[in-house]
Amino acid sequence: MTNDRGKVYLVGAGPGDVAYLTVKAYNLLAIAEVLIYDALVDTQLLECVPPNCLKLDVGKRGGKASTSQVEINKLLIKYCQQGKQVVRLKSGDPLIFGRCTSEIEALKASGCDFELVPGISSALAAPLLAGIPLTDPVLSRCFAVFTAHEPEALDWEALSRLETLVILMGGQHLPEIVHQLLRYGRSHLTPIAIIRWAGTPKQQIWTAQLGNISQQVTGLSLSPAVIVIGEVVGLCKYLQPENIYREKHASTPTRQPMSTNLPPSPSSPLTGKTILVTRSVGQSNQFSHRLMALGATVIEMPTLEICPPSSWEDLDHAITTLSDFDWLILTSCNGVDYFFTRLIAQGKDIRALAGVKIAVVGEKTAQSLKQYSLQPDFIPPNFVADSLVENFPEELYSKKVLFPRVESGGREVLVKELTAKRAEVIEVAAYQSCCPSSIPAAAKLALQNRKIDVITFASSKTVQFFYQLTNNIFESNFHTSEFLDGVSIASIGPQTSKTCHSLFGRVDVEAQEYTLDGLTEALIIWATSS
Repeated sequence: MTNDRGKVYLVGAGPGDVAYLTVKAYNLLAIAEVLIYDALVDTQLLECVPPNCLKLDVGKRGGKASTSQVEINKLLIKYCQQGKQVVRLKSGDPLIFGRCTSEIEALKASGCDFELVPGISSALAAPLLAGIPLTDPVLSRCFAVFTAHEPEALDWEALSRLETLVILMGGQHLPEIVHQLLRYGRSHLTPIAIIRWAGTPKQQIWTAQLGNISQQVTGLSLSPAVIVIGEVVGLCKYLQPENIYREKHASTPTRQPMSTNLPPSPSSPLTGKTILVTRSVGQSNQFSHRLMALGATVIEMPTLEICPPSSWEDLDHAITTLSDFDWLILTSCNGVDYFFTRLIAQGKDIRALAGVKIAVVGEKTAQSLKQYSLQPDFIPPNFVADSLVENFPEELYSKKVLFPRVESGGREVLVKELTAKRAEVIEVAAYQSCCPSSIPAAAKLALQNRKIDVITFASSKTVQFFYQLTNNIFESNFHTSEFLDGVSIASIGPQTSKTCHSLFGRVDVEAQEYTLDGLTEALIIWATSS
C-alpha cells in the first residue's frame, strides 16, 4: 500500500545554472530523500539536497547507454511507495519535451501522489540570455518552438512561413534544417543564432545567416543547443551591453547565488573562471557568494569537519579556574564558539571573564567574539597568530595564558614563542578537526574532468584533508599531483602556503591580507593577469 507521506515532485531545473532555479524547486531539493535527475541538470544542484539523499542519475544522452523510461517509471513508483519524498529533476520545464507523460501515467496507475513544478525552458531562456527577443512589434508577431530530433516528421512548408523559429535538439541536424527552410522559400540571408549550453558558464553563441551558418560551425559539437531563426536574431547586437556582444562567439553571465540581483556581466573579473572552494562542513558560504557575484563558477568542497574534542576535561577545568588567568587567546571562530558553548554549559556567562583580557587573531574571530557582547583587548596586525607575540601589548613574563585550540595540529609556533617570553601557557582542546568521508559529486566530477581553474585554501587543515580525500578517492586512477596540472592553487596566508608547498610543491596565489576578503582580491589580480 502506498504510504501517505510518499510523493513525487516532477521539477523543472531551468536552463542549467543554479541561479535560474525557482524558489519552490530549491526548497523541494532541500527536503528531498531521493533525487532522480537527468543528464543536463547542473551538477551544482546535486549539492542542494540533504547529505543523506539518495541520488540517481538516469540521464539520457544520444548515442550513450542510458536508463530506459520503463526503469525510470519503476524507480519513481518504488521510492514513492516506500514513503519517500522523491524529486524527479528534469532540465528546463518538465512538460516541454520532458517525457513526463509516461511518468505521470505510471504514477497515477500505481496510486502515487505527485506534483508538477514548472521550470524555465531553454526555449525561452536561451534567446533571452543571448539578447534575442522572440517577439517584436515589427519583426516577430509570433514564434514556434519545436524539436528537430526527427526532422523528417516536421511540416517544413508550414514552419518556413513563421516569422521566428526556436528549435531544440537540432544541432546534429543543422544541415537538414537549413536545407528544408531554404527549400520552402526562406531567404538564405535570414539571421540564425545557435546558443550552446544556454544559461551556464560554458554558454557560446554563433550568429550568421542561413546560407553560411553550416560553414561557421563545421566540426563543432552543437549539443545541447537552442537554434533561433528569424529577423529578431539581428537585434541581439543592439539589446546587449556593448561589452557583452560578440558577432560570432560570445560568453555570457555565469553563476551567482540565488538572489534578486542580475547576473554579473562577462566583464566581471572572475567571469569564465571555475573555482573550487574548500571549506569546513556547515561553514558560511559568503566567500563563495562573493566569488559568484564577481562572475566565477563556484564549486564547494567541504574538506574539514569541526567536532567536539575527544574529552572536555581540560577545558572544563580551565573554565572553573578562569580567574587565575591573565589572558585568553582565541585564534579562530571555532575556538570562540566552542569555548563559550562550554562556558554556558557549565552555567556561567561572560561575567566569568571579568579581569581576564582577550586576544584574538583575525577580524572574523573578533566578529565571532562580538556575538557574545565582548570586544577583544588585542588583535595582532597582519591577522596572523605568529605576529601576536611580537606585537603583544604588555610584558608576558609570568603571565598566565589560556589557549583553547584544536585538539591536534595547533599553533605550535605561537605556544613556543609565548613560552620563550616566560608566559605560562595552558593549552586545552576545545574542538577537533576531522576529514570528511566523501567528496561531493559536483566537486568529484569537476576534478575528474579537469574543469577547475583554481582551488582555494583558507587553512592548513583544508589543504591536508583535500590531499587525503583526493588521494583516497582517486587512488586507482589519479594522484593528486596529476589532476592539479594546470590548476592554480590559492592560499589565504603564509602558514597555509607552507602546507601547500609541502604537499603540492607550489602556491600560485597568496593573499596579501590574510583574510577571505584578501584572498578574493588576490584572485581578482590572478584572473586579470592570467
